[in-house]
Amino acid sequence: MRRARLDEDVTPLSQFRANVSTFVRRIRKTKRPVVLTQRGHSAAVILDVSEYEQLLEEVETLRDIHLAEKQVARGKGVSHLRARTRVSAVLRR
Repeated sequence: MRRARLDEDVTPLSQFRANVSTFVRRIRKTKRPVVLTQRGHSAAVILDVSEYEQLLEEVETLRDIHLAEKQVARGKGVSHLRARTRVSAVLRR
């Protein structure tokens, strides 16, 4: 996901409300998020849908890796040889 540019992508909520379609076009084009502020403090982030989906996939992958590492640490892993044998058997079917 591309990072927001603080000089371009931080916008007061009131300005966003007044120009929603312009902001949506810009977000789709640049793929950068827009940080909305309310009373001078960050309040929300608007993302392009494809960037949001990619972010969710990355989080899911990292969770899977973390879970796998925990399982290996507890001795619940499968050796490379055993995994290779299982995969080869499935592929031969």
